[in-house]
Amino acid sequence: MSDTGEPVARRIGSLDWTRIEGDLDRHGCALTGPLLTSRECALLRAGYEEEHRFRSRVVMDRHGFGSGEYKYFAYPLPRLVAVLRRTLYAPLARIANAWAQRTGAGVSYPPRLDEFTARCHAAGQKRPTPLLLKYGAGDYNCLHQDLYGPTAFPLQATFLLDRPEVDFEGGEFVLVEQRPRMQSRAEVVPLEQGGGVIFAVNRRPVQGRHGPYAVTLRHGVSRLRRGRRHTLGVIFHDAA
Repeated sequence: MSDTGEPVARRIGSLDWTRIEGDLDRHGCALTGPLLTSRECALLRAGYEEEHRFRSRVVMDRHGFGSGEYKYFAYPLPRLVAVLRRTLYAPLARIANAWAQRTGAGVSYPPRLDEFTARCHAAGQKRPTPLLLKYGAGDYNCLHQDLYGPTAFPLQATFLLDRPEVDFEGGEFVLVEQRPRMQSRAEVVPLEQGGGVIFAVNRRPVQGRHGPYAVTLRHGVSRLRRGRRHTLGVIFHDAA
């Protein structure tokens, strides 16, 4: 996995961040459109077999998480993953701070990823959390939240590395929003190869009649009906 990642940084800078912020406010998730090239997707998929890149492997059905597996990258992250994580963080920190102000959360997020990472490490959260996930026919991921300790960043991203309806069928990305005193709301998010979805890790603010309140989100993947599906997960807080 030798790509420098610098073209990805330029593509992130050219995204319509006003639209992304609006979608996150309205729906709790936002599509990036195609951000990774097919070559970059292939590099990431091939990297799944490079064991020295990873700190651990999780087989989901052993833990009741679903079916399939994933691997957490070790530090230092591959250049492409590191650039993607660092460059996405800056505009998302601005959105995260706006959310915190609306809800009175009493927390703020620094403008640079290295500053936020230092905060995680000071809290004892030192293990990297970006990961590659691999699903085969019949595999799925139960609804969950990627929280790894008391220090958490409220947004994360997932990127699809295969071609839907060509390399696999099924395996839709699903978000479920639990609203106070209301029925839950589900959203199926259509992804294309190289495209990503940015979404709330845990809670997001919603404007109610009497002011803003927080709703809780969980995410997962529906059952894969055919083929093989790989995704890259970009989480900004480290794990304890």
